Amino acid sequence: MSDKEQEFVEIMTEWLVSLPHDLKLLFDVTDDENFSREARELAVGGLIYVVSPNDFISADRPDSVLSYCDDALLLHMLLDELAGGEDGEDLQARRAEFFDSLKDELSVCEQAVGSELYSWIKSKLPQLKSLEYKGKKVATYLDDDEASGMLYEDGLGFRTEYEVDEETIGDKFKKARGVVELWQRKKEEEDRKTA
Repeated sequence: MSDKEQEFVEIMTEWLVSLPHDLKLLFDVTDDENFSREARELAVGGLIYVVSPNDFISADRPDSVLSYCDDALLLHMLLDELAGGEDGEDLQARRAEFFDSLKDELSVCEQAVGSELYSWIKSKLPQLKSLEYKGKKVATYLDDDEASGMLYEDGLGFRTEYEVDEETIGDKFKKARGVVELWQRKKEEEDRKTA
């Protein structure tokens, strides 16, 4: 295994462990009307993507650590994009230690999985605004207090039920190859459907 692949495994392990905590940054963006509407919609889409068991890339299964890797990567790609936007300085100020290393960590991920596959995953970010969850569109979760409260409760539920930690990751994620192959299969399936 190359050094970059080993770094990728270490970064992804850290991201998997911190995934429920990192979701709070997206909730902060959705609740802050100082952020642009587009940024807030992307944040809601990111929340839905992580909380919902139905993903673009893989269906999350409680017994599969690897099925949460796309959630972790997409979340970090999204936060990097939001931090680079017009409201980015405020977001970066909320958790400077998180954002200080984010670009370097994403660069390691791109090198480990390959530019083509990384770009394919990143191309999913704009689609986050078009997600539906429990029969409601992204905009509804911003405009309707009841829907917003439901998403917040589901986020808390996700944090409570998420059972991935260093111990559960254990031997399940020691090499980049397993998750890269999973993502590559999903990309090939999508390519076949659109061909």
